[in-house]
Amino acid sequence: MINNILKNEEKAIFALRALYKQYGYLSFKMSKFEEYDLYVQNKDFLVSDRVIAFNDTDGRFLALKPDVTLSIIKNTVEEMGCKQKVFYNENVYRVSGSTHQFKEIMQTGLECIGDIDIYDRFEVLYLAAKSLAEVSDDFALDISHMGIISSILDEASDNEIFKKEIIKLIAEKNSHEARALCKKYGISDNAENALLSLISMYGDMGTVLEKLLPLCEGKGAKDAYNQLSTLCELLSKTELGDKIRLDFSVVNDMNYYNGIVFKGFLNGIPEDILSGGEYGTLMSRMGRKSDAIGFALYLDLLEALDASKTEYDVDYLLLYNDNNTIEQIIVKRDELSRNGNSVVAQRAIPSKLRYRELVDITGEGK
Repeated sequence: MINNILKNEEKAIFALRALYKQYGYLSFKMSKFEEYDLYVQNKDFLVSDRVIAFNDTDGRFLALKPDVTLSIIKNTVEEMGCKQKVFYNENVYRVSGSTHQFKEIMQTGLECIGDIDIYDRFEVLYLAAKSLAEVSDDFALDISHMGIISSILDEASDNEIFKKEIIKLIAEKNSHEARALCKKYGISDNAENALLSLISMYGDMGTVLEKLLPLCEGKGAKDAYNQLSTLCELLSKTELGDKIRLDFSVVNDMNYYNGIVFKGFLNGIPEDILSGGEYGTLMSRMGRKSDAIGFALYLDLLEALDASKTEYDVDYLLLYNDNNTIEQIIVKRDELSRNGNSVVAQRAIPSKLRYRELVDITGEGK
């Protein structure tokens, strides 16, 4: 009964909290505010660099939290040889992708921080897939590896401007502009072909790994490939393996991410609803010696699923007037709601109300 009332994002919060606790992740709570400098120093890491800031009563310049990962890194302590596994349900304050205005957004996710190994990477990827499955059966998790991408880029050029521009074109799957950019910067034919091949690297894990292997000639690329191959083998043996793909247009800023990166998609939502990766480089930039991997699920995007799946606001619109007694209204309302149906009693028909059926007890035949 309660499950029928909850919105998709509310159902997801309960389901995901139970899932993460099952795998030993501890709930992490934090303040709504952080010092503004934390976000200024890492603005490229944020989804949007627009932050709501204000002066506190003690003169400190604070910001409404636009991101959770930075706060978790700042507020956790390293313990040699151990891992901190935490999950969160937090409101963040950022520009919404759908409205392009500031919005309070409920975000849920998890972080694994510390001396992470291949099991931890597998677990986080598997939990990302499980998180999507909790929301909808019709999902896909796309995985890439920044270690492979950065190694191929390093072999192609040491020009940082070129690298930044080509990463953007790879993300857009823009082969035409990528080829033109390679010509502009004098990239060798072999390196150009490798970069263009990355753009088309998409599909089931086994097929893409086979195509990818010839591109991974350098030591860094080989090491990353072996790690990715192991993870794909583990993931393919799970019940969600057929929902997981390799896609090398999934890229993130190399100033922050250094390993596995991934995005999750649900049918009916035109953008990624889950995003994550391994951000060891960010940890180093923040003075930490350990590694980290995690992801966030953007619950505000689930509103699109609510809208697409719900054709009406209520099951029944019960129309009454002064000729009806209160007892008549109550009896009819109880009758209509007996099987869990939603009923709204009104004297007139609201202009924007979507109802499945009109029940008129006025006797006026409206």
